[in-house]
Amino acid sequence: MRYKSPVYQVIPVPIARVKPNTYNPNSVAPPEMKLLYESIREDGYTMPIVCYHDKEEDTYIIVDGFHRYRVMLEHHDIYERERGMLPVSVIDKPIDQRMASTIRHNRARGNHAVDLMSNIVKELHDLGRSDAWISKHLGMDRDEILRLKQITGLAELFADVEFGRAWRPVEQIGVEELDLPYDGGVLEEEDE
Repeated sequence: MRYKSPVYQVIPVPIARVKPNTYNPNSVAPPEMKLLYESIREDGYTMPIVCYHDKEEDTYIIVDGFHRYRVMLEHHDIYERERGMLPVSVIDKPIDQRMASTIRHNRARGNHAVDLMSNIVKELHDLGRSDAWISKHLGMDRDEILRLKQITGLAELFADVEFGRAWRPVEQIGVEELDLPYDGGVLEEEDE
């Protein structure tokens, strides 16, 4: 079967059946939201909301297009004109792939929040994805992944990283291994 891009299969979906995802790291400032509203008011919806269809709940989970969705939720004139229906393009991917798709869409437009990106890296790590997988699918280099992991401050994100003896957490070694010139007294700075 020949591949057909989801955009060629846009369907109208009642907004009540469309739900935001829990991981989108992008935000839009009020002036840009106003501009988006004006664009949709003047031009209509020219880009579909990209969603995953949750068949069990019969809902559509947003992968990309949350702010276009918000415009209809927040503006009665748009809701009425569109009869409460959003144009939806469906992708059928597991959660890790959907998260990666969201990030790719956001990064292609150049907007995403660092703290939320670090949470996504953590969630993908929790799902068992390696740094190499995250790098490949989110378009990040290893340094960026490291910085995002550091923001979360969670040691388990570094569990799969091999460190030398100098980098072992104190909890993993005994005091006798520390080989420090410390006698249990108060440490004082030496005069220079």
